[in-house]
Amino acid sequence: MQLASWLFSDLENWEAIMENAFNLLLSCPSGLSSSQVSVRFDESYDRVPHPDSDLENSVSEIWDKRIQQNSSLFNGKKFRYGGHDGTGLNICLHLGLTDYRTFVGTNLNPLWERFVVSSEDDCKQCQHTSSPLGNGAIVETIDNKILVLQRSNNVGEFPGYLVFPGGHPEPEEVGITSHKCENGLQKSELSNSKVSQEMFDSIVREVVEEIGVPAATLSEPLLIGISRRVLNARPAAFFFIKCSLQSTQVQQFYSSAQDGYESTKLYSIHPSELENMASKMPGCHRGGFALYKLMLEAGNNIK
Repeated sequence: MQLASWLFSDLENWEAIMENAFNLLLSCPSGLSSSQVSVRFDESYDRVPHPDSDLENSVSEIWDKRIQQNSSLFNGKKFRYGGHDGTGLNICLHLGLTDYRTFVGTNLNPLWERFVVSSEDDCKQCQHTSSPLGNGAIVETIDNKILVLQRSNNVGEFPGYLVFPGGHPEPEEVGITSHKCENGLQKSELSNSKVSQEMFDSIVREVVEEIGVPAATLSEPLLIGISRRVLNARPAAFFFIKCSLQSTQVQQFYSSAQDGYESTKLYSIHPSELENMASKMPGCHRGGFALYKLMLEAGNNIK
């Protein structure tokens, strides 16, 4: 009995470590504006099906079961993170296309680790996972407080955890549903430009919807990097945004936020106190906090 208790406790500890663990895939401590970030949107960055047919078939099986349990689930398109190139002042993100169904069936699959390839190459490591690129914002108010949300129990991932506001850039916001145009031609450089702008527009949209503040009170987002949670190999791009409101004013807007149902409380935290709260964040958001600290260490806090 004592051995069983020890094993259960050890498993709990391992799961907690996995939830909080992260890797930094990209760090931009100087903060990159939209003019410094480009996108190469191409089907070569789409997911590669797993050669194990049973494992690959589980993607559909898991989605079918989820639909039976919740018929309101929507299989929306997402951008898939396929790596990046460039360093310093200019970065090009490599993005493919995926969807929520594939995310549920690979990254959120109980057997998700079997979809991950043993490799030092990050892109090859995750070639069989959906890996939709999420986003998060480190929002700093005019009185130097950082905004953190406590997730509600109605959300699909990490209910009750602390997170930065965020979500996903949306392909359909820029008219993308596939890699082909209606006339069958490959999408143009114009599409790359639209996707790149969506990376920045989407995080402003998420902050407005989740916090409730007007977009006019937010500065232009600066990309500070990409982190990936070890658990489920979940990537997310993080941005730094200044808000021209006092934290008390932000709280007033939060009470009528459009997506307020996704969270139960908004915290306004001094950066020095944020360290204590980071342990209650999922790994990808802990990675976002680490990217913010690197920005501060580099002396690039925007005033």
